[in-house]
Amino acid sequence: MEEVIRRDGRYPPEAFALLQDAMARAVKRHYGEGASRTGRKHVTGRQLCMAARDIARMRWGMLATTVLARWNIRRTRDFGNMVFLLIEHGYMRKRPQDTIEDFDDVFDFHLEFEREYTFGPDE
Repeated sequence: MEEVIRRDGRYPPEAFALLQDAMARAVKRHYGEGASRTGRKHVTGRQLCMAARDIARMRWGMLATTVLARWNIRRTRDFGNMVFLLIEHGYMRKRPQDTIEDFDDVFDFHLEFEREYTFGPDE
């Protein structure tokens, strides 16, 4: 898989590690504890994006947009690009109804990562 990621070149391996963590989180959230050990589980593009958002907030807080931008992730469609790259090369599967558009505009990076951390005026 790493060769596919490097050859594609849009996103570094670290971005795909985040994607893998987000997949595990989304599966756990949707199917419950131990779900990832009981075989393949499907999550939607939205569920995957929201899990990635949560992980980014926890790991990097106010710096989430900066970290993600260094990895060329600037919008939720980028998560979809990564997923569909892995699908194309047989590392992930999709259902017939799954499309890249499922990842469009799931959330706004500025609002989700920076709005939460605005500071009030000096008192």
